[in-house]
Amino acid sequence: MKLRKWQHECIELALEKYQSGQEHFFVQATPAAGKTYMTANLANRLLNNGDIDLVLCFSPSSIVSSEFSAVLSDITKYSFDGKLGARGQSITYQKMAYLDENFWILFEKFKVLAVFDEIHHCCGTHDANSNEWGRQIINNIQAKATYTLALSGTPWRSDAAPISLSKYTTAQGQIKCDYVYGLSDAINDNVCRVPKIIAIDNDEITLTNSNITKSYNSFSELLSGSSFSYKELIHNENIIINLIKRADKQLNLVRQSNPNAGGLIVASSVVHALKIVEIIQQKLNETADIVSYKEDSPTEKISQYKHGSNKWIVSIGMISEGTNIPRLQVCCHLTNIKTELHYRQILGRILRVTQDENQEATLFMPAEAKLVEYAYRISEDIPYHANIVSFEPIENAKLESNRKANTTEAEGVHEESSIEELILSIKGNFTNSVLTESYEAMTDVFGEYSQEIINFEEMPA
Repeated sequence: MKLRKWQHECIELALEKYQSGQEHFFVQATPAAGKTYMTANLANRLLNNGDIDLVLCFSPSSIVSSEFSAVLSDITKYSFDGKLGARGQSITYQKMAYLDENFWILFEKFKVLAVFDEIHHCCGTHDANSNEWGRQIINNIQAKATYTLALSGTPWRSDAAPISLSKYTTAQGQIKCDYVYGLSDAINDNVCRVPKIIAIDNDEITLTNSNITKSYNSFSELLSGSSFSYKELIHNENIIINLIKRADKQLNLVRQSNPNAGGLIVASSVVHALKIVEIIQQKLNETADIVSYKEDSPTEKISQYKHGSNKWIVSIGMISEGTNIPRLQVCCHLTNIKTELHYRQILGRILRVTQDENQEATLFMPAEAKLVEYAYRISEDIPYHANIVSFEPIENAKLESNRKANTTEAEGVHEESSIEELILSIKGNFTNSVLTESYEAMTDVFGEYSQEIINFEEMPA
């Protein structure tokens, strides 16, 4: 496979920096840009030049770790299983704490390229401000590796802690990257698809608690102005049904030209995922694969889906950063994790360009305030592609509150609440003005996002 322009530029710059005496090289490349392939080709150049003896890769999941090992082997023609005769190994960050002196001494005996995928998981500049993974880098790798290559599609942390092996140029925490390849660049180079983000909402929401009734103009207003939680929203059966029906309709349209196109649903827990799979079976008469951290062999299950033609896969914490399934083109965001880092990584799962005719990529989500804010920021990243964010009304529905039935999965504790029911309905026309005013207040659309044009698009139920 031929190197993309950005990959070639990045490799040449890294080699130039290394040869000039710089030991650490930091790459920010948008999710789905092809960081693994670039890394393997850079490693191959360094091996062939005699600049390094070994390549040791660290990544956040076994799935990504396996892919690094496979791509490195394919490009270099060496084994990377850590066994006799291998030219390196690819392991997870989780395993770092269990490595003994026989492993760490490799950095003293050989010339090593240490690769850190999604380096933002590792934080700290010294023992006092580091997490476990960052501490291992500081104590065992940073001053001993011949070269390091740090990779991230989202180089920031929600806790604002310093990312390991990073240099900051401002007091506000701006990271100095040696090479940057953004989403706009990737779209212009036909490396990534243009995303479409659809937030479902309602401008007439009624919350009834005993004899008291309150009205809200959006999910955002409901969540900020009442005790009703986002967890309840994404667990509500009617919300799930409405969102998945829309997503399935979009996926069916894509599959008319791309028969193998797939859809990803990101759930919040195993119980939640099982409920979603049941809904898919009952309401769509479809089957869905499910993969979670509780599986005996999640990597194998993801690989089967990747190379198969099944429509839907439901994931709990398994298909996010670095997981490469190019046939994914539709995604439902139903997880309770609401950080921008996680949001962008999930969106990245559907952005890889393929050779297929249809290159649409659509993410469906509830119109929660933070998620909408992230969507607009992504829209700002690609200013030449207007209207990637749209709002669609949820159809008339009466949704019973889950609170009395909810169980905290980890503790088995039943949550009690006096809220009896949540009624979501649309009476009359779904007008743009109501939601426009609501989201102006929420995200300052005409301030922070002065260049944005919000496209309200009502689809038939």
